[in-house]
Amino acid sequence: MARRRTPPRGQQSLRPLPAPGRVETGPDGYEYEVRHVAGARAVKTYRCPGCDHEIRSGTAHVVVWLADFGEVAVDDRRHWHTPCWANRATRSPTRKWS
Repeated sequence: MARRRTPPRGQQSLRPLPAPGRVETGPDGYEYEVRHVAGARAVKTYRCPGCDHEIRSGTAHVVVWLADFGEVAVDDRRHWHTPCWANRATRSPTRKWS
């Protein structure tokens, strides 16, 4: 079997950068960073704060966090179903957290 040749250092293909997010203003007036997660990259199960249903692994969705607070807000990111996020102005949180 022929040996696989690796391209010279200068010609190695670079990994694509993660898809850039966009900043959206929520109904509460705060700005949110929004990133899409492809179904192939969704490997865990999350709970959507918009409908309180599970976002199962393999389901495309969005990840959202406050844009104004930078790296600190990334720890408070939330995973939403895409339609739930799009209709968030007409929804309120479904679960009362204590």
